[in-house]
Amino acid sequence: MTDETVGDADSREADAGDDMELYDITVVVDRIEGRSVCGMHVGDSFDVVNSSQLTIPGHFCLYALQAVLPMIPAKQRKLPDGDWLERDSLVACPDPEERLIMRIERGALCPMRSGDLT
Repeated sequence: MTDETVGDADSREADAGDDMELYDITVVVDRIEGRSVCGMHVGDSFDVVNSSQLTIPGHFCLYALQAVLPMIPAKQRKLPDGDWLERDSLVACPDPEERLIMRIERGALCPMRSGDLT
């Protein structure tokens, strides 16, 4: 394979364009039904944009964060209408004293190239 051939393959891949779409995600503390032991308040939030860029503007409890993170990749994608993940958007923090409920909100649907992400 010559250098010219390698360059041609690279340019074809670059011209492939966007091949997928992902929603930007905001996770918001919807309510606290118990006592707040970790300093969180209703309205506290964080964002996931461009597939995996996490922005936490202030404090967000590590345990609440770990409870919601597994749901984010699924909520970033378009899902079939009958899929339960399409309808449900609430996640609970694992602390039973706090009973903190978070809401996953979808933002803009952004075109992306899977080759840039993997």
